[in-house]
Amino acid sequence: MNKVQLIQALDSYARRCDDEEEEFVSAMHTFVTTKNDPFSRQTAAGHITASAWILDTNRTHALLCHHRKLDMWVQLGGHLEPSLDDSVLAGALREAYEESGLGAIKAMSPNIFDIDIHAIPAHGDEAEHLHYDVRYLFAVRSANAVQLTPESKELAWVRLDEIHKVSTEKSLLRMAKKATQFLRKSTH
Repeated sequence: MNKVQLIQALDSYARRCDDEEEEFVSAMHTFVTTKNDPFSRQTAAGHITASAWILDTNRTHALLCHHRKLDMWVQLGGHLEPSLDDSVLAGALREAYEESGLGAIKAMSPNIFDIDIHAIPAHGDEAEHLHYDVRYLFAVRSANAVQLTPESKELAWVRLDEIHKVSTEKSLLRMAKKATQFLRKSTH
């Protein structure tokens, strides 16, 4: 993983993020620049994670998972694997493939789509910690069935304008709104 690459991506994102995310950008920037290995799960305070906001072939639905440990609907994503991921974007794509079983996923942009910092509750021998989550926008290239993994209770394609029916989580609602805006801009 490359800290400099992530800092540059955060700096670029800071110029176009919404007001709600400005404090996330600042906190994440500080975290990445002050921690020896912000990508490692061994960093006690927390670590950088990678997520995928995946749209269907019609660009009307996002793929969500009902996370087994968290017991809530979230986007796909997870921990970075330094031996597999050469960037946070690569980690988000790997997580998208692993957690969905989909065969053809493409990044709609190489730029950060959204960021969020959220607490992960203690579980087993793992203490409560923060996920500094970097999210990218993806779309499937062909419609094929999703495959449930042990991390999820359920996977579902949810209409962008109906995300609020499965979750009141601010970051999910924000990503649904951003995806809709992104699609509007890309068709004009």
